[in-house]
Amino acid sequence: MKVKFWETKPTKKEPKKKKSVAREWGDAILFAVVAASLIRWATFEAYTIPTPSMEKSLLVGDFLFVSKLHYGPRTPKTPLQVPLTHQTIWGTTIPSYSELIQLKSYRLPGFSEVKRNDVVVFNYPPEEEHPADLRTNYIKRCIAVAGDSIEVRNMQVYVNGQAVENPAQMQYKYLIMAKNHLSQKFFQDRNINLNDVQMAQGGYLVDATPELAKEIESLDFVNKVILMSAEPGDAEPQVFPHVPSKYKWNHDNFGPVYVPKEGVTVAITPESLPFYEKVILSYEDNQNAEIRDGKLFIDGQEKTEYTFKQNYYFMMGDNRHNSLDSRFWGYVPADHIVGKAVLIWMSTNVEGSFFSKIRWNRLFNTIE
Repeated sequence: MKVKFWETKPTKKEPKKKKSVAREWGDAILFAVVAASLIRWATFEAYTIPTPSMEKSLLVGDFLFVSKLHYGPRTPKTPLQVPLTHQTIWGTTIPSYSELIQLKSYRLPGFSEVKRNDVVVFNYPPEEEHPADLRTNYIKRCIAVAGDSIEVRNMQVYVNGQAVENPAQMQYKYLIMAKNHLSQKFFQDRNINLNDVQMAQGGYLVDATPELAKEIESLDFVNKVILMSAEPGDAEPQVFPHVPSKYKWNHDNFGPVYVPKEGVTVAITPESLPFYEKVILSYEDNQNAEIRDGKLFIDGQEKTEYTFKQNYYFMMGDNRHNSLDSRFWGYVPADHIVGKAVLIWMSTNVEGSFFSKIRWNRLFNTIE
């Protein structure tokens, strides 16, 4: 005989509740933001060229892809940040981040080191009003790497005593002395940025390659074209290390300067301290470092030598007379390096007509 002590009734499976349209859109947007943030952080990020400091290698209006894979992506130093923003929330002046939490930043492995002649995007080192990883993005060419000695003599760069090959589209400042008025079309036809044309000394100051300057000088309505170079010994106070009484350097005659390298120890003397003061006080995470009476003190102890904690780089713009670069503010720390510029995916000319707004010949060009 079969005896049933209890009997369980089969339960009905609850039908899955359908998401609302708002919930579906919310999930889709959240996924897109997370995915875009990860791609932007770890692989590639889009940038635009706002200034002419790299002309003619890179033009104002060029849109670039910058690879984080080459040098390795950095872990965030400032994690409390609105996704897909940099310093402010879009279209406002409201900060997009909070400094309540500041973490030590690490760099994940990349498949390349920063090399000489790389076109590099980095955070502008002197900008102290923002955390290091959120400082304004600059783009320049790496002229010298950690451990190099760099010097500029009569506009020619020397690294470790050897003259380096100049970028193919490098520019300088020239004064065009013409017999009559030069129209806007004259400059536009020669791809000279109108915003950088200035009237001075009875002529026109322009940025141009040496080849273009020679071509302009050959025109019958041009008297002469003068290269606006600085003479050796004419000290410019704004040039690094900002001690014109000792170092009578200018943007065309500069150095030699040693580029700090991780693990290398240097003597700290009144002569060397101006070159490394900013590095030690601002970039090396020395909490109790100070300069007193021309001497370095760390944790209250005077230091006569110092060992660098990271690598540094020396950056210069290809538009040599119209570039705010390492000649003026010194070295770029390794932890400020963002990535390598690899591709121009779009280029627009704000001075072009309707049919020439897009520079079709620059689309999808690799960056050399």
